[in-house]
Amino acid sequence: MLVIFSPLILNVLFFKGKMPGIQLGCHTIRSHGTSVARLHMYDWIILLFLAVIDGVLNIIEPFHRFVGRDMMTDLRYPLKGNTIPFWAVPLIGIVLPCAVFGGIYFKKKNVYDLHHGILGILYSVLITAVITDAIKDGVGRPRPDFFWRCFPDGIPKFDNVTTDVICHGEKGVIKEGHKSFPSGHSSWSFAGLGFLAWYLAGKLQAFDRKGHIAKLCIVFLPLLVASLVAGSRGRD
Repeated sequence: MLVIFSPLILNVLFFKGKMPGIQLGCHTIRSHGTSVARLHMYDWIILLFLAVIDGVLNIIEPFHRFVGRDMMTDLRYPLKGNTIPFWAVPLIGIVLPCAVFGGIYFKKKNVYDLHHGILGILYSVLITAVITDAIKDGVGRPRPDFFWRCFPDGIPKFDNVTTDVICHGEKGVIKEGHKSFPSGHSSWSFAGLGFLAWYLAGKLQAFDRKGHIAKLCIVFLPLLVASLVAGSRGRD
């Protein structure tokens, strides 16, 4: 989906020499961690602001589309659990890439690379999350299992005048039933794992025109995982 990079992050991912005034690969968290965090303090403040915005977008009520009796034919899929639980998405899209960043840090001892990798992936995921959840709230597309969310007892009820649904299910379940599009699982996975793919491409110098196909296989592996996550949503 959407992957966001700052020029500074791109420098860290692809720059082969020295950044101005910085000797890469010789600075640790203990020696330079505080100065790096202080230098990028405003970046972290903006990141926190994005997290607050996304939290608000998940609290507010999404737009409720008109759902008439005849429309229920396509919205009666069984209400079932997710193949990939929602709590697993941050593990796949954020924690897993950060573990890769950490592994490279312990090998290279480069706190700049570690910091910019973590900062970059959090920006990528949070900006994507804000856009995704804003569209979800604005579009209000019903999920395919909306009937059972709206009428858990299987007894439908409609307004006699407007013929719109009158739901009597659990409020939180109904609220999520209005947030089908776009897929949060898919966008989060591609934002995080897409960033990881570009990160690995830079580290492995995958596009150096030397024809090492094995490097490209490693680069495309995160995208394959993201595709499987997205595919599970269609199956569910």
